[in-house]
Amino acid sequence: MKIYSVEVENFRGIRSAKLVLPSHAVIIGDNNTGKSSLLEAIDLVLGPDRLNRRPPIDEHDFYQGKYLAVPAEGATPTEAPKIIIKLTIIDLSIEQKARFGDYVEWLKTGTGDFYDDPNPNGVDAADIAAALRVTFIGAYDSEEDDFEGATYFSRSIVESDTPTIFSKKDKQHCGFLFLRSLRTGSRALSLEHGSLLDLILRLKEIRPQMWEDTISTLSGLDVASDPKLGISGVLDSINKSLKKYVPREWGMKPHLKVSSLTREHLRKVVTAFIVTGNGDHAAPFFRQGTGTINMLVLAMLSQIAEDKQNVIFAMEEVETAIPPYAQKRIVHELRKLSAQSIFTSHSPYVLEEFSLDETVILSRSDDGVLRQGKVTLPESVKHKRYRQEFRTRFCEGLLSRRVLIAEGATEATSFPIAARRLAELNPATYASLEALGICVINAGTESQIADLASLYRSLGKRIFALCDKQTDAAKAAIENQVEQLFMHGEKGIENLVLKNTTQEALERFADSLEWPPHLIEKYPVPKSQAIAALTDYFGWSKGNWGIADFIAQCSEDEIPEWLRESCATLKVLCDPPPPPPPVAEPTLELTEAVS
Repeated sequence: MKIYSVEVENFRGIRSAKLVLPSHAVIIGDNNTGKSSLLEAIDLVLGPDRLNRRPPIDEHDFYQGKYLAVPAEGATPTEAPKIIIKLTIIDLSIEQKARFGDYVEWLKTGTGDFYDDPNPNGVDAADIAAALRVTFIGAYDSEEDDFEGATYFSRSIVESDTPTIFSKKDKQHCGFLFLRSLRTGSRALSLEHGSLLDLILRLKEIRPQMWEDTISTLSGLDVASDPKLGISGVLDSINKSLKKYVPREWGMKPHLKVSSLTREHLRKVVTAFIVTGNGDHAAPFFRQGTGTINMLVLAMLSQIAEDKQNVIFAMEEVETAIPPYAQKRIVHELRKLSAQSIFTSHSPYVLEEFSLDETVILSRSDDGVLRQGKVTLPESVKHKRYRQEFRTRFCEGLLSRRVLIAEGATEATSFPIAARRLAELNPATYASLEALGICVINAGTESQIADLASLYRSLGKRIFALCDKQTDAAKAAIENQVEQLFMHGEKGIENLVLKNTTQEALERFADSLEWPPHLIEKYPVPKSQAIAALTDYFGWSKGNWGIADFIAQCSEDEIPEWLRESCATLKVLCDPPPPPPPVAEPTLELTEAVS
């Protein structure tokens, strides 16, 4: 079983979305794009225990918090917004086909359309698969003043006056497991209902008959009953005072026990201990390090997958507190164990484990439309190069909302330093690229700028470019792919800086350097020949932060004007100032004429 497609309406930051998922997927995008919301939406539909929460949804689960019918002026009120989440599931097992037989449909996997031809032989085509559609509907019930939500077989919503519930037992047959980032480990090895240990015991059909014996043992244990401790004396005095005011039938003899002595309370307090270090000391598992807890949870998930055989894993931020080699092992193992795995991640070590077809890139418009993008490499970027340079050149751009493509290594290192330095000196006018959510990609050469811009633009990113003087044809090609081109008139950013800073800044920097031997031999007193010496120094340190180090020690006036203007323009484009408040229209005061 695997999820073929997801449709979402009015859920959290998503007004609408329709996505098609591969068998194994890594979902990436900038923060607050909607990655976690997408997985939470799937969990509302397929999570066996998700709807046990009361209420299952709340005000903040609705898009923009709107869940009430809005009265239209002079007309009947509009229908109250509903959260609607639809899943189409394929690759059904024989057992699942038998269980859901009345609601199984036939899907054309190439187009996403459903087969409705009266000829039954058509379902034998290679591109047609048995499919199950299920829908979660959540809404505000004004009569109960509460929120309600349930999952239904989608066909029953259309074909029946009373939709058929897709029950908890039905969901358990689907095998969807959602591991939330930093949230699952706290009760994984407890016996609470719905914990991972409880799920494993249920899958193995183990029902530990332990509660009566445990309750009996604990009920005979008085805590701090030794008079030497002093607590029993205090409780006796409370008992004597109590007798003055109420008859004994109301309650007597207060004493301490280790628990409420109910099954539910014991389920919450009984937990596993783990030995740490080389000794025998054990501590509760939830007191271990975050990475250890995450690996423990994954080990338990693998047990579940081995028992269920047909599992859909969804996991947030697999890299949290886990080293790169372990991240790769986790991805590899979960892919192997599950029918479908869905990850969200910001780690290049995780992302590079997925092919281009398995990489789902999300972008969300200002009006809440979530869109799915796919990496399509331009002709000049071969697949081998993409794989080799993924961590250093491509990954950060895929994860960012805004991308600045720099012509070369010197531009890629020096421009962010200029923006950061200017933001420190004059934050009202400038902002660092990090604060603007801009990542910088080194194109490697001017001929690659337009192609890389086209790649990231196709994924819904906002694209800017930075380069030195180009031919008219090259400039036009770049401008066709970017929102704003920052092009200076010099041949090389070194010349731009040397020609447009102050002599004082050059001499100060020359005086602060530890000059390499070959240059100190050529320029015994570099400060006295600052321009010539630094020209050679910047050439020698090209791509190695030479220009960046110079800019980092400049005052605002010492940074070249072109850099200042470019940084100020970027701030306006990415963080525009708020509109001015509306000007109140003048009112005319009428006074009664006095004759």
